[in-house]
Amino acid sequence: MNISRRVGQGIFLVFCLLISTMGAAEQDKPNILFAVADDMSHASAYGYKFLNTPNFDSIGEQGIRFNRMYTPSSKCSPSRAVILTGRNPWQLEELANHKPTWPEKYISVIEVLEKNGYFTGYTGKGWSPGIHPKNRTLTGRQYNQIKMDKTPTSKMFTSDYTANFKKFMQDKPKNQPFFFWYGAKEPHRGYEYKSGVRLGKKLENLDFTPSFWGGSEASKHDVLDYAIEVEYFDNHLGKILEHIKSIGELDNTIVIVTSDNAMPFPRYKGHPHEFATRVPFVVAWPGKIVNPGREENHFASFIDLAPTFLDIANIDVTKTKMLPFEGKSLTDIFAAKITGRNTVLTGRERNDMARPNGWSYPVRSLHKGEFVYMHNFKPERWPVGTWEAGLKDTDGSPTKSDLMFNQKHSKAYALSFGKRPQEELYNIAKDPECINNLAEDPQYAAVKQSMQQDLFSQLKQQQDPRVLGNGDIFDQYHPYRQKEYPQNLKKMADILKRRSK
Repeated sequence: MNISRRVGQGIFLVFCLLISTMGAAEQDKPNILFAVADDMSHASAYGYKFLNTPNFDSIGEQGIRFNRMYTPSSKCSPSRAVILTGRNPWQLEELANHKPTWPEKYISVIEVLEKNGYFTGYTGKGWSPGIHPKNRTLTGRQYNQIKMDKTPTSKMFTSDYTANFKKFMQDKPKNQPFFFWYGAKEPHRGYEYKSGVRLGKKLENLDFTPSFWGGSEASKHDVLDYAIEVEYFDNHLGKILEHIKSIGELDNTIVIVTSDNAMPFPRYKGHPHEFATRVPFVVAWPGKIVNPGREENHFASFIDLAPTFLDIANIDVTKTKMLPFEGKSLTDIFAAKITGRNTVLTGRERNDMARPNGWSYPVRSLHKGEFVYMHNFKPERWPVGTWEAGLKDTDGSPTKSDLMFNQKHSKAYALSFGKRPQEELYNIAKDPECINNLAEDPQYAAVKQSMQQDLFSQLKQQQDPRVLGNGDIFDQYHPYRQKEYPQNLKKMADILKRRSK
């Protein structure tokens, strides 16, 4: 064999080895399964018996169950924008509002993962509702083509989440890590009324009955119907995990399971109460979590998710086009070497079109220790919107209708729909339902002052327009459905007309 031929073979072997090494390096990066329910506040891992979520629970048993994970805004669009950017809503311009247009300058963390070797996709609901930037995939390729022959209730989304995930995995190139966003549309409304009882739930076994709904039978059925949809999300989660295990990828996959915001009931979804912004959250990562099976009680926020994704993928955010993160990677919690995490901020801007002129109901809150301090910037406005627009900032439901028409002069109605003072202070340990406002109690004056100062100091550092004198900018961003307010007025007028007959 001549020298040139040997040299050629040698170069070819080196090239093959280089390609093989590159593939192995990509494969060494962990896969990421991010499972996010739509409007879920409960899992049986947290002690509730009215629903059963064995797959959610098992992730916590294998890794960590978080007790104080918060979304900075308890509404779909802004919450999901926070997950994708690692920044608080008030740092995201119009993305602080529901149903915005996504500004071109904000890069999604999943776009970054795609550019750095990950195969990305989603099923169900990605970032929504809102107008996506052209020719960009904020949560990866869509996989919703395969449909279910039948779902447990008539109101569930027909996409076969499990089958679509399997199709995604079939499409994934060999030796390439994946990021998959399992975004179930459950337990978002609507529900099939009394489907919970029809499918085996019993009213006498219901162990979640907030006092601020008045205890009606309609609300109890409503909660059981919600439970069925939570269990549907969990069922597909289990099937997806089983498929990952069957193809030998589970040991190299970090699994994160949560919900974008609170359950779609009065005082929950869309609202800034402590229990409405705190969401279920578990994570498992084989061999990477210290003391697996533990609970975590430090504060954490959805702003920490994007930094976590890049951290575990070994991607430097400064070498991407993403704006600086406000959050920090959760890997300090994974390693049980936690620093800081003593407070978390939440809030809201405009959700649904529930007030004239598209006005919002702006709130910012500081959670610290056993207390939450809430600052309502426009207390003269109605928190849930005007009656004439159907109190639109709370999703329609049997629970809401019962409060509106059967309990209109009750304390429960006032708590769910009434105006609020500018300042609210609650002791979560003693008052988890946030009913006893301590803001005007002299005994807690020092606590209130300290938390108010801390809140405003952090907001100024984060350049929040609400504390920099330009808060009305959030009202000037137009939603993509600008005609919703007059449409809501007409809907409510029609409802009242029918009820009067």
